[in-house]
Amino acid sequence: MNPNAVAPAATRPHHKIWPKRLPRELVVPQTTLWFNLEVAAARFPDKPAYLFFGQPLSFGELKAQALQIAGWLQSVGVKTGERVAIFMQNCPQYAAACYGILRANAVVVPVNPMNRVEEFKHFITDPQTRVVICTADLAGIVASANAAVPQAQRVAQVLVTRFTDAMPVGAIAPDDAPPPAMDAWLRSDPELPLGCSRWTEVLARQLAPGPHTAQPDDLALLPYTSGTTGLPKGCMHTHRSLMSNSVGGGQWSHASPETVSLAVVPMFHITGMMYGVVGNVYIGSTSVLMPRWDRELAGRLISKYRVTHWTCIPTMIIDLFGSPNYRSFDLTSLAYLSGGGAAMPQAVARRLLDEFGLSFAEGYGLTETAAPTHANPPERAKLQCLGIPIFGVDSRVVDPLTLQELPAGEVGEIISRGPMLFKGYWGHPEATREAFIEFDGHTFFRTGDLGRMDEEGYFFMTDRLKRMINASGYKIWPAEVEMLLYKHPAVQEACIIAARDAYRGETVKAVVVLRAEAKGKTTAEDITNWARDNMAAYKVPKLVQFVDALPKSGSGKVMWRLLQDQEAAA
Repeated sequence: MNPNAVAPAATRPHHKIWPKRLPRELVVPQTTLWFNLEVAAARFPDKPAYLFFGQPLSFGELKAQALQIAGWLQSVGVKTGERVAIFMQNCPQYAAACYGILRANAVVVPVNPMNRVEEFKHFITDPQTRVVICTADLAGIVASANAAVPQAQRVAQVLVTRFTDAMPVGAIAPDDAPPPAMDAWLRSDPELPLGCSRWTEVLARQLAPGPHTAQPDDLALLPYTSGTTGLPKGCMHTHRSLMSNSVGGGQWSHASPETVSLAVVPMFHITGMMYGVVGNVYIGSTSVLMPRWDRELAGRLISKYRVTHWTCIPTMIIDLFGSPNYRSFDLTSLAYLSGGGAAMPQAVARRLLDEFGLSFAEGYGLTETAAPTHANPPERAKLQCLGIPIFGVDSRVVDPLTLQELPAGEVGEIISRGPMLFKGYWGHPEATREAFIEFDGHTFFRTGDLGRMDEEGYFFMTDRLKRMINASGYKIWPAEVEMLLYKHPAVQEACIIAARDAYRGETVKAVVVLRAEAKGKTTAEDITNWARDNMAAYKVPKLVQFVDALPKSGSGKVMWRLLQDQEAAA
């Protein structure tokens, strides 16, 4: 019995169908995430931790690079508990940077590499970031954002790597080769802003760090999540809260050191972090890395490396099935497919089952819960279902107003408690208090998602209590997009709502009131072009509707729900 485990309620409906192969609770190691890499490097020093366009990075090499990064971080003044941001797409350097930061007893701040200058400023000032580690293509954004914040809040050091630092030196084998546009991007070498340090030069210095003093309950990761109001908030995760899903993910999915996974979900995202940086190192498995999604490359990599496990977004599978070369890919090695972020269409799930004998095991979790709190057992998955509460998790459905528990089948807010829960929002004590409630003698997290539980204890999502748009698994918070749009010189007012999209599921629509002087002169294309320059691509409104006024309540608040309902009806 793990003394630190969160004991679930004595009997819950899902316990009757709980897989016999799995324990209900986990014995979680009382160590840090860095120790996981030390163990993997000792056990499998020459085994590839990552394959990047055919170039392996072994566990031994990963540890060596992480130690050199840790030594450099400490040499430039990074102290215990200070925050270091990682700003890059998937590549082996991401993992080396992450473990280097942890080895230096510091805290990882993963930042979405799609962010633009205006957005990135927040990730400098809010966590008081000391150092940024980024790829060369993003160094200009870091420099511009840094110059735009007050002197006292600026980042002290920027460490820059090129994707080619981890790619094959010579020609890339045809099966591993990226498409031409991706290849050009990977090989780009823009002139760096003044004061940046080069990754290869830092590694060559072979600086040794001081002792590793971090403890399991120390802060390890500060991933950001947006909310219904204001700017993104950092979710405080410790080594212990991340360790739970690191251990549990492998057991749930039949993973082992022999596992080969396709790591294409972005590492900055909590799911990509847990399955592409943290959980895979705990297990000692090999990850085939993709910096960006490309269905032809994915099909070739799965075929060549006999990929067994793939955590993805359903739209990736839909896209792969849409390839004209789909029949030429050998996907027979796939043993476990899982994912979330968007519901898997029934027809696609049926094709997976009929053609490959594979059930798509959907799961559910949030940044606040270090990815999953719920998952479908692969041997008993239900379609378009969040799954059952996983190891040590207790989840209920309650009335959002009275907070009284509701019977099976009734829709209410999902609340959860478990060992993977975060410790609160960085610098936001009031938001932290609002996120938790006392229920049945325990502290539960309010997910803000509406759902129901069936008689067997499987959970289903029905709606969102919080205002959010879900486009191909990307979570878009309207308040954040609105705040950016208000900076457009022609925009007087804006309301962001979701519009249906055949491919993305949902997409972003902006309902805009123009300033008087801009009417007749500003087009929808002007708004979207400006948005592309000032916000991450997935947040850009794909639809723009101009109106004379936005509907408002008696207190003057924009009635976004009314606009959303009108859009749904249309």
